[in-house]
Amino acid sequence: MATQQIKGSKRYRSAVEMADLTKTYSVEEASALLNKLPKAKFDETVEIYAHLAVDPRKSDQMVRGTLQLPHGSGKTVRVIVFTENPEEALAAGADEAGLDELIEKVTGGWIDFDVAISTTSAMKSVRKVARVLGPRGLMPNPKSGTVTDDIAEGIKQVKAGRVEFKMDKTANVAVVVGKRSFTPEQIAENADAAVKALIEARPKATSGKYIKSLALSSTMSPGLAVDVAEYNKA
Repeated sequence: MATQQIKGSKRYRSAVEMADLTKTYSVEEASALLNKLPKAKFDETVEIYAHLAVDPRKSDQMVRGTLQLPHGSGKTVRVIVFTENPEEALAAGADEAGLDELIEKVTGGWIDFDVAISTTSAMKSVRKVARVLGPRGLMPNPKSGTVTDDIAEGIKQVKAGRVEFKMDKTANVAVVVGKRSFTPEQIAENADAAVKALIEARPKATSGKYIKSLALSSTMSPGLAVDVAEYNKA
């Protein structure tokens, strides 16, 4: 592919020339190749993208869930907790905790956090900010483990590398699997765990081929196609 035909920065064009974007790689090969591509000046986030053979318009075909990455996400996760006992949450590592005052703060537009956890009893009040948190994927949810009465364990899991995934309106899912500073082996193992978690979250209402395509990429790199054959056999 001629350089002048490739859009993007010089680094991106160089990465495209180094990678064969017409080829499909195993997750191990894609991780190794990604490690060799030109890096940005910051520690890029690495994600695996999946396009699924489901109908996102049907509620019984929604795909969402959580997983604990074997090597963590590499991200510093900012956690807030909606609780009547903020002292306990703060002692367990929460960045912010409380109930009425925290709800008022979020209602005012403050969303400087990555994960929101709530106790079961606090959820009645937390629903007041559903319009703020819901569209941003920050609303506590029992299915994702963010509505719990074991606040200390919930915070521990989130901080240790538990990530949440949710399919969008076009049947695509992106799952964070690490940073460019990770070794290729760490990225491969995290990506493999992420795809297996997607398979476990497969809706019962679907049949036949489930994963249409997979791609591994970092913030500033092109996507590397990952072979879906073995995963679809599973």
